Amino acid sequence: MSKVTVVGAGNVGATVANVLAHKDIVREVVLLDIKGDMARGKSLDSFQQAPIDYYSTRLTGSEDYRETANSDIVVITAGIPRKPGMSRDDLISTNANIVKSVTKSIMEHSEEPIIIVVSNPLDVMTYAAQEASGLSDEKVFGMAGILDTARYRAFLAMELNVSPKDIQAMLLGGHGDTMVPLPRYTSVAGIPITELVESSRLDEIVERTKKGGGELVKLMGTSAWYAPGAAAAQMVAAIVRDEDRIFPCCAKLNGEYGLSDIFLGIPVKLGKGGIKEVLELKLEKDEKDLLKESAEHVRAVIDVYKNM
Repeated sequence: MSKVTVVGAGNVGATVANVLAHKDIVREVVLLDIKGDMARGKSLDSFQQAPIDYYSTRLTGSEDYRETANSDIVVITAGIPRKPGMSRDDLISTNANIVKSVTKSIMEHSEEPIIIVVSNPLDVMTYAAQEASGLSDEKVFGMAGILDTARYRAFLAMELNVSPKDIQAMLLGGHGDTMVPLPRYTSVAGIPITELVESSRLDEIVERTKKGGGELVKLMGTSAWYAPGAAAAQMVAAIVRDEDRIFPCCAKLNGEYGLSDIFLGIPVKLGKGGIKEVLELKLEKDEKDLLKESAEHVRAVIDVYKNM
């Protein structure tokens, strides 16, 4: 069984560790944070939950990267969260330095780990992590699309008063206001969403999805954590179980969709070893235009990072 390290013991990181422990599919989860006692406390609290919720996964907390040695998968959630009025792009300088430092420290103690980035601004932080790690494209990617599609599916479930289990959806592009939800690839128990929701109302739901993170920041004064944490844990599970799940993830593009040298949300097959395949959808012109617009926004932020 695998060893997983979660870097950052804040709300998101602690949720990743807790949800993953409940799945009972890995031997050990290490929760790492510069605040070592907080990491130890949250890990201990989660392991004391094990006899109640019936799982065997061991959780330990530390501030020492030596405890992460021989990790198979590393989830990076470290960084400062968004505050009200702050865009994801405002976070770039601080969080890029954190993510690069974390990645280099991880690589000193683990050989060829799979790295999943959750820190914002997500697309650029994933770029920074791959650059700092030197790992191949299939081993470094970001969690964004699973969360974004989950919000989209949740809003549709609320609109139609149906179970979110029956809703399937796909979206592309950057994690933020320029993401590209695809109603054409959205269905409820196989029924196209366009047959169930009027076009104008669907547009409103798409817009709410795009601003889903900001809505929660306004309500709570900080970023979300339950859904993001569960989304990252789902990615870990797909890899550990070698499930070949099709998920929208922030991945490196090498000519797909006419784009290169950029990390962007696209559908991939996730299993043992990380990304097994990048799926290239046949997009219509308006969808291609929206994806290009999203890519241009992400590339502009990557350029800021490169020029730091």
